[in-house]
Amino acid sequence: MKKLIFATNNKHKLQEVSEMLDSVISIQSLSDVGLEGDIPETADTLEGNALQKAQWVYERTGCDCFADDTGLEVEALDGRPGVYSARYAGDHCSFDDNINKMLGEMEGKTNRRACFRTVICLLENGVPRYFEGRVDGQILTERYGKEGFGYDPIFMPDRFAVSFAEMPMEVKNRISHRGRAVAKLTAYLKEANS
Repeated sequence: MKKLIFATNNKHKLQEVSEMLDSVISIQSLSDVGLEGDIPETADTLEGNALQKAQWVYERTGCDCFADDTGLEVEALDGRPGVYSARYAGDHCSFDDNINKMLGEMEGKTNRRACFRTVICLLENGVPRYFEGRVDGQILTERYGKEGFGYDPIFMPDRFAVSFAEMPMEVKNRISHRGRAVAKLTAYLKEANS
């Protein structure tokens, strides 16, 4: 089975993606290959950050790898936080800090439309290939649910009456932005390795 390094230290993300790629690829985390430290994310687009992270791993290992970057884009906030979603409330903020800032900025706003976008950059022999997933929905007025991570408790995807944090993981994985990007990556890898 082909092995790929996933450029992340995020245990939630690693588990989510590993479950989706289970039968196709063996995923190694950064710690599995002995890489430590923060990977730079200084690009101003999701594509740029995904490429930057994948290149960081490839330069240190010479192995095929992939990285992703995800952003929550809120219409009423002119697309913010976008590429800065993980550090919206500051450099060393928690998920809760980000949610509190979002709820504060959205207070009194009637347009609550938003989308999550994930861009995956796969590096094979140093050549980048991109896969994008998107899910539209709205920002809720308070937190709901305990599953997931990040903005999941305040994001309700279209055609559902619950937040991402209220969904079982297998349902969220099937419909989420990351799920859609990983499905495209999986289809490509199956085709390429058949």
